[in-house]
Amino acid sequence: MVLADVMDYREAARRKLPRFLFDYIDGGAFAETTLRANISRLQAVQLRQRVLQGADAVSLAGTMLGRSVTMPVALGPVGMAGLNARRGEVQAAKAAEAAGVPFCLSTVGACTIEEVRAGVETPPWFQLYVTRDRGFMREMMARAAAAGCDTLFLTVDMPAPGPRYRDKRSGLSGGTPLQRQVSRVLQAVARPAWAWDVGLFGGPHTIGHVTSSLGSGTGIDAYWSWMASNFDASVTWADAEEIRSLWSGRMIIKGVLDLEDAEEAAKRGFDGLVVSNHGGRQLDGTHASIDALRPIAEAVGDRMTVLMDGGIRSGLDVLRALACGADGVLLGRAWVYGLAAGGQGGVAGVLDLIAAEMRIAMTLIGVETLDQLGPDLLIPIDREAARG
Repeated sequence: MVLADVMDYREAARRKLPRFLFDYIDGGAFAETTLRANISRLQAVQLRQRVLQGADAVSLAGTMLGRSVTMPVALGPVGMAGLNARRGEVQAAKAAEAAGVPFCLSTVGACTIEEVRAGVETPPWFQLYVTRDRGFMREMMARAAAAGCDTLFLTVDMPAPGPRYRDKRSGLSGGTPLQRQVSRVLQAVARPAWAWDVGLFGGPHTIGHVTSSLGSGTGIDAYWSWMASNFDASVTWADAEEIRSLWSGRMIIKGVLDLEDAEEAAKRGFDGLVVSNHGGRQLDGTHASIDALRPIAEAVGDRMTVLMDGGIRSGLDVLRALACGADGVLLGRAWVYGLAAGGQGGVAGVLDLIAAEMRIAMTLIGVETLDQLGPDLLIPIDREAARG
């Protein structure tokens, strides 16, 4: 099939993956209202089209968290991403490095920080969950530091898991252990390309870092059990500060939607935050990321780096987020669709597509550099309503 945009990569991923993996990537919590809103509210942001602005030397280059980048985009952390292609996180990290953008590895990726680091010249960023097992957290921070990671993303919006009904229906988490195993095997057999590339030759099929707690050979079911027992609803800002004291590099708070929480993160001296609702996978019916972004960026953007994720499906979406105050964005589903569709080449294709879309859109709105993007390029919603 022709892969013209990110949603084409999504369809290619759907065709290639067993249902339980595709639904895990693609799904959200409860009725998936916030998941859909992340996309629709972002696409509702309108930019002014300008003419005769002489924008013929467009540059996407800049910096993100002290790192020079070819565009203000990073591959964000996605759990189990490495099961979507053979040693998937390594392939994605290589694609990101070749494209000149950062890669952030999830604590619950299939590949370990050591495996990913061995595959690239540039150390990845690392994402850490707050778990009841503080010893596990300290171990992960030590391993990330040893791998040369200079930036830690502390995910704080998962004190309890949002109900993900697609995962129950697909056999990833619902039913008895036997029912789940039979369902997953049958789905894999129906996707021979994935079964050959990943199922037979892509092992070990584990959540790499979690094996340090569970032992080698642990699979998806053991991972779910471990996660369920380690969610920590008692975590506070004091805990986040204690974790910060153990890390010598930059620390970013990931999962902020409320202005008061953003102010707290800035007051406590964290280096940045990610405006995020966990891709619509936690509290359904809350803010779309783009709706939370602008007031947060206006309030704390002069004191810390403000990134955003949620709903980014095009280069135009990246520009919308930047115009609303983001310093950069994290891709989530978009890069995993590419990974599932074509491995490292698929991720590279998604990044090339987003860069090309950004350049064209910047020409059409009449700007050449990222520092020219701001709220003055937005069409006020009330103005459009008045015209309608």
